[in-house]
Amino acid sequence: MDRRQFLTTTAGLALGTFTAAAPAIAQAKTKVRVGYLHTVAVDGQIWTGMDRGSFEKQGLDLELRQFNTGLEIFQALIGGSLDVLATGAVLSNFPARGQGKVFLINDIEVATAQLWVRGDQGIKTFADLKGKRIATATGTTAHVFLDTALRANKVDPKEVELVNQTMPAAVTAFISGAVPAVALWVPFNVTVRDKVPGAVKLADASAYYPKAAIIGGWAAANDYYEPNKETLAKLIRGWADANDYIVANSTEAMERLQKGHYSQTPMADINESFKAQKMFTSKDWKRMYSDGTVTNWLQQSTDFFMANAGIKDFTPASKYFDPGLYLKTIV
Repeated sequence: MDRRQFLTTTAGLALGTFTAAAPAIAQAKTKVRVGYLHTVAVDGQIWTGMDRGSFEKQGLDLELRQFNTGLEIFQALIGGSLDVLATGAVLSNFPARGQGKVFLINDIEVATAQLWVRGDQGIKTFADLKGKRIATATGTTAHVFLDTALRANKVDPKEVELVNQTMPAAVTAFISGAVPAVALWVPFNVTVRDKVPGAVKLADASAYYPKAAIIGGWAAANDYYEPNKETLAKLIRGWADANDYIVANSTEAMERLQKGHYSQTPMADINESFKAQKMFTSKDWKRMYSDGTVTNWLQQSTDFFMANAGIKDFTPASKYFDPGLYLKTIV
């Protein structure tokens, strides 16, 4: 064997070794199919974790898929095209029907849900809403908030006419004047504020916190949860790294989020969306997992969803929410 043959053979062996090793490295990462909503309150930790390599360090390869509403995302989970999902208040809906296991909480959507009204159509107080049309996407965070706000202000939800639309359509109806009120979630408030100068925000969800809280988080498919707890624990660790980074470096984190994933949204609007949610460190969440606070908040939204759907026999939050995996993982 001459030198050329030796080098060629050696290189071939090395290349062969590398080629054989490359798939092994790729296979070492566990792929997780993740559905999410593109709002700061829902995907803030996801994109921050992707950018920081938080999930990759845990050996995970997240296959991300964006959806428009929590209803759509749960339908995908139930249909088998997702392993896990991240969403808002709908987290308390489908699992109560036996569809999905909740294992991780993102944040409290303390002011992401808002009620906007048109003064030029005679709406200035909650009492003025009686007999009026309110556009919203039923079964979502906005709907849960609207029901709470109406009852807190002594307006029976039956005294208003709900117009069920997708959120973009609901906002368009409000802007055009087809409806005098809209219950929405951020960042749709920016469009309303810019397009209807006389519009007034009558209330947001912060008025009812902490007595009532709308929380968003993660759920896994039923057949995925039990056999993949080790993978989900890695997901929790990656999430915790991203979450704690945002809490400790919120200004920098929001700037990176806007630059990398919300380039069409002004920085001021990103900051407004961030302020509309309430975040805690991963260790602070442990107390609320342990003392039943999270379970109670989930149950409040579940009670609304089930009553609204006329379902009496449903799974309580104490059954569909498993705090144990988080408490065991975050030390």
